[in-house]
Amino acid sequence: MTLLLISFLAGVLTVLAPCTLPLLPIIVGRSADAEHKHRPLIIAGSLAVAIVVFTLLLKASTAFINIPQSTWSAISGGIIILFGLIYVFPTAWERTSIALKFNSGSSELLQKSAQKKGIAGDMLVGLSLGPVFSSCSPTYFLILATVLPQNYATGVVYLIAYALGLSLMLLLIGYLGQRLVKRLRGAADPKGWFKRGLGILFILVGVFIMTGTDKKVQTYILDKGFLDITKVEQTFLTEPIANDMNVNTTNIQNSATTKNYPRYKEIVNPSGFVNSEAFQLADLVGKKVILLDIMTYSCINCQRTFPYVNTWYEKYKDAGLSIVGIHTPEFAFEHKKENVEDAADQFGLKFPLVLDNDYATWNAYGNRYWPRKYLIDIHGNIVYDHIGEGAYEETEKKIQELLKERMEVLNEEMTFSTAIERPADAEEVDFKARRSPETYFGSFRNRKPGVLETVVDEANNIYRFTRPPVGEAAPDQLYLVGDWKVTGEYAEAVSSNAAIIYHYTAQKVFLVMGSDEEREVHVFVDGQSVNSESRGAHVSEDGSVRVRKEMLYRLIEQDKHGSELLELKVEPGVRAFAFTFG
Repeated sequence: MTLLLISFLAGVLTVLAPCTLPLLPIIVGRSADAEHKHRPLIIAGSLAVAIVVFTLLLKASTAFINIPQSTWSAISGGIIILFGLIYVFPTAWERTSIALKFNSGSSELLQKSAQKKGIAGDMLVGLSLGPVFSSCSPTYFLILATVLPQNYATGVVYLIAYALGLSLMLLLIGYLGQRLVKRLRGAADPKGWFKRGLGILFILVGVFIMTGTDKKVQTYILDKGFLDITKVEQTFLTEPIANDMNVNTTNIQNSATTKNYPRYKEIVNPSGFVNSEAFQLADLVGKKVILLDIMTYSCINCQRTFPYVNTWYEKYKDAGLSIVGIHTPEFAFEHKKENVEDAADQFGLKFPLVLDNDYATWNAYGNRYWPRKYLIDIHGNIVYDHIGEGAYEETEKKIQELLKERMEVLNEEMTFSTAIERPADAEEVDFKARRSPETYFGSFRNRKPGVLETVVDEANNIYRFTRPPVGEAAPDQLYLVGDWKVTGEYAEAVSSNAAIIYHYTAQKVFLVMGSDEEREVHVFVDGQSVNSESRGAHVSEDGSVRVRKEMLYRLIEQDKHGSELLELKVEPGVRAFAFTFG
């Protein structure tokens, strides 16, 4: 219930955000007709519907995801300008309507929307503002990027709560504005000073939205420290998801003593299979012990488990163990089957991988983490569940226990060794050491990547970022330098002076990157080119990384933990997705 309440409150608080304030006159203006008291309800309701539908479209297809925010802004701004022109030139609009014979279909709807008594215009205004309002809240981005992919139904509920909170506040503002306008003389005259002035205001707001000027004003207000209501939301959003989802982040091996096992969940709506033909878990239940491994190939936490999983596969596959990888992508490029196939070759994954591009199997298991391993006994019961890395010896002992049970059930002889050895290629990881948090570059999960100087090209989401003053880079804060194209998932370097700055604490630094053509990234630590003792596996002797394939690149790998200033000088065309640390 925590995140549900926060979602509702976030909608309420959104009306106080700088990105919302310029739009409030539109709500008041369209609600001003005192003869039609339900206008605020129609506008607010349409806007709430627009936010929900707009968000679901973004998650429904990569075609919608790839449409830049500037396109939605252009549509919204254009509709607002149209209504402004109608208010300023009502006579011209009437003549145009007659000349063009607006009398049927969508043309009739447009004509009615301009009339005082029509509701189509109110609905159109509400619908057009949905994409604009939905970009004003960190809670909205949390729902869009984190909750919806993992639990569609829950995400929709939170989204509706957010839209409800926002629309109720706008409804209140609309009715207050309506009562205020009643006291103004001449406000109801379609050719009077009030409606014409309102039309000019509509046009100005529409132009601001289309040109991105509204974003510049918002940035200026936030930089000055005024009306940054998002800080209130960020305070609420400390750890709402894990608590709200009631997720246990520890093993549930104690279920083995209670014999109260949950049943396995079947693979749901797979997008393809790697290393095997299509199959179901039902084909294995009653014959095999199943290790279900939910992972994704660019995740460093998953990669560090691969040596263990590969060892278990080779050691126990002939003794009745089936390993099934559920590949649930974190980034769009991980949806591609050929990329998953390349990763399987790179990491030596020979067991079947199920492409879970729609998060369908992930959701069936109520999962929230990469990686996560479930052990399913021969009877089809989930008897062991482990989240994240570690507990390798414990997991292997449980595998052996279930294989022994299987052999007793099937009256077979034990054919495996019970000796447990650490794989030679496994990495040492100190899980107790403090490290910097995973940090994303895309706007869905990081709204302030550095110090924004100006907007270079609003239509293409290109922004110019200023280098932080020497010695003032805050720990665990991502800074971009130069011109970057910022999308929901990644930031792409545009200018020749593009750079990334991050003051990290860790032993190892990894960065998910990619590029359409081979590009270079030069690695510097505390102002010096990274040395041989610190550079990662993907860094050459001259301190550079050649980036092409979209994957996780190892930048820093040293013997001890440190707190150092990392700077990456990035050639144009490189896309950066997320930092992780070890």
